[in-house]
Amino acid sequence: MSARFIVSPAPHVQGHRTTSRIMFDVVLALVPALIFSVVVFGWDALAVTCVSVIGCVVFEWAIRRFVFRGKSTVGDFSAVVTGVLLAFNLPASVPLWMVLVGAFVAIGIAKMTFGGLGKNPFNPALVARVFLLVAYPVQMTTFPHPTGELVDVFSGATPLVAVKHGLVDAASLDFQDVLFGFIPGSLGEVSALLLLAGGVFLLWRRVISWHIPVSILGTMGVFTYCVGGWEFALFHLMAGGAILGAVYMATDYATSPMTRAGKVIYGVGIGALAVTIRLWGGYPEGMSFAILLMNAVTPLIDTYIKPRRFGVNRWARRFWK
Repeated sequence: MSARFIVSPAPHVQGHRTTSRIMFDVVLALVPALIFSVVVFGWDALAVTCVSVIGCVVFEWAIRRFVFRGKSTVGDFSAVVTGVLLAFNLPASVPLWMVLVGAFVAIGIAKMTFGGLGKNPFNPALVARVFLLVAYPVQMTTFPHPTGELVDVFSGATPLVAVKHGLVDAASLDFQDVLFGFIPGSLGEVSALLLLAGGVFLLWRRVISWHIPVSILGTMGVFTYCVGGWEFALFHLMAGGAILGAVYMATDYATSPMTRAGKVIYGVGIGALAVTIRLWGGYPEGMSFAILLMNAVTPLIDTYIKPRRFGVNRWARRFWK
């Protein structure tokens, strides 16, 4: 009897996908947008990405080796993904030493302080991005134009900044430029089309589900449509870090809810907060702050939104103690 009946902790069902395979798929999904950012902003974009990735990998290896004195975890590619996402949240003109500071904050503070992959409550790349924005606001808001010219936040504003400060009207912008990425901004603001294509790839590979991206973008679309019409809504969906945040950052396994209903609530919260900050907050872009705020709410969502227990129907569930 003991040979047939085995008691073991969860998970009881395991798939063939590994962490390294999932992370590698995320990197593959981002490669087209990365290549296009190099085409638009030049080799500086590649330099920022390489320094970010190398910094994240080295910091994670060093902390595991000399602080935790454990086995290296860089082979799971999670540090690579963090490095690429951090780079996508930075302008191509940012000094490389600042990129290393961001890599240390992402890995050393936001990730490894809590124990490493799967234990961090906040998205590491976004923690680093917000830290750099607060610590070095000038460098983080000075964007290279696709022509290669450095422009400051007002004279060569990103579309979000220009619309927020009334420099242009959203309806007067060339939506093709916003869609294809020929605009000033961070690396992750280029080519919304290629970021969406990468998102479709991740859906096909079942790395992510549709619940979070659709609930975020759907909420942003409805909110902004009620405020300014369909052109205003379309602009906010394509501009800034909306697609990057909704598809690649809010869907982080460790910092997002586990259930489908929880993911929808989480996504609606992110979308509403992002638009609120964009329209009435002090920053033109609210996606980073919105995701981090909802990361903090994720444990609460998981506490109250739970899957149905095995053998309990939906009516009996309310009496389950």
